[in-house]
Amino acid sequence: MEAADEWLLQSLRLYRDLHTFELQAPTRIIEWARGSRVCVAGYGQSDGNEILQLIPPPTLLTKETQGLCPERDFKVECGGFSQRPVYSLKYVPDTSLLVTSGPPDSSLQVWQVSAEDSDIIKSVSPIETENDTGQSWAKIATISARVPWVLHGSRLDRVQITEVESRKNVYTAAFGGSEELSSLAFLDCNTLLLCCTTGRLCLADVRQPQSLVEAVSVPSAPCSEQWCMGTRHGAQGLEPSSQPVACLSNRGLLTLTDLRKTSEFLALAKARVPSPGSGAEFLCVSWAPALEGCLAISGFDGTVHVYDTQSWDSSGREAEPIFVHKGHAFGGAGGSGDPPLVTVHTWHLQKPRTLLSAASDGSLHVWDWVQPCGKGG
Repeated sequence: MEAADEWLLQSLRLYRDLHTFELQAPTRIIEWARGSRVCVAGYGQSDGNEILQLIPPPTLLTKETQGLCPERDFKVECGGFSQRPVYSLKYVPDTSLLVTSGPPDSSLQVWQVSAEDSDIIKSVSPIETENDTGQSWAKIATISARVPWVLHGSRLDRVQITEVESRKNVYTAAFGGSEELSSLAFLDCNTLLLCCTTGRLCLADVRQPQSLVEAVSVPSAPCSEQWCMGTRHGAQGLEPSSQPVACLSNRGLLTLTDLRKTSEFLALAKARVPSPGSGAEFLCVSWAPALEGCLAISGFDGTVHVYDTQSWDSSGREAEPIFVHKGHAFGGAGGSGDPPLVTVHTWHLQKPRTLLSAASDGSLHVWDWVQPCGKGG
């Protein structure tokens, strides 16, 4: 308790806001939905996994800050149950629909968030995929530039785009390669970015199913190294391809890539993280949407690290985090008796230094650090 008490005292100086909420089960998903709502979902429960839509604490909806707040500042607005683990969840823009994926196959589940007079998130017909037997769970991304689309796939040669409401297939990749995907994203309504677990970045064009352009390769590393990526949403009028792509490995290596010039990296750095485990299940890297040059990483332990990349170069030196959130590490042991592990984090869409993070012990935190930034959490 002494370490936890010390951290709480530090929090009074280092945080502008810190809210906590205890979920019934571990979650690996945080997704912003309509009206600044937050969606979370559980994984791994044999008797059903919750999908919840939460109303954030009032301070997240205003410009005022009120300091440390008591537990359970989030309010459960509606929810449902999935009979399979939820490993990925995306809100479908301009609709009241959610799309989820998870083991044991690469099919997608579509959910209807009910109207205001109901507190039920109900399942609607799934999106089945061909030949998904033996395939891992699908990674997903959504967009509504034309009509609501979901981009999904578990391997490089099984990438598809499906109209969410009609279930019509509008794109099927026709290029070879069966590498497993770790993440994928829409850069715009025609351009897709795919990241393989090996760190290979590929650009695809919806109008040319056989077209695939490989971006810069990751630095030479052990074959067991696994990677994920984070893309940044640009300011209005700024081309998505001009926004750097961040890739993170389970060794803590970070690369920044400009997709307009893929012959070399913009920057290389080594994150200050513990030695990697055997897997990279919860690796997460994300750009701050309202704070230039800042990104956050998690998935190594019970912390979230924030870095300012504006001074990075191609040396690959260890980078100093500008802030470390340690709150989950002091939250107690997870269900397995191990220290809590941060399973996911995401940035607030408008508040520059506000993040949400969840951990394997069911804790959900939202926090905003003070400025000037401290060196640790």
